[in-house]
Amino acid sequence: MKRSKTRKHVEYHKDGTVWAKGNMADGLPVGYWEWFRKDGTKLRSGHFQNGAQVGEWTTYDRQGQVYKVTQIKPKVRRGT
Repeated sequence: MKRSKTRKHVEYHKDGTVWAKGNMADGLPVGYWEWFRKDGTKLRSGHFQNGAQVGEWTTYDRQGQVYKVTQIKPKVRRGT
C-alpha cells in the first residue's frame, strides 16, 4: 500500500486571517486540526483519522477557555 506524504494545510477567512490549519494526506484531513475566529481566537480543535473526526474535540469560548469537550468515536466501515 502506497503512503502519501502528509503536508501542512492552512485555510483562510475572506479577510485573509487564518480560519483553519492542520495536515492533509491524499486530499483528506489527518492528525491535529485547529479552527479560528476572525479575531484570531481559537474556536475548535481536534483530530482526524483518514478524513474522519475521532477522539476528543474541544470547543472554546471567545476568551479562549474550554466551553465544551465532545468525544467522537471512529466510524465503523462495513463491507471492506
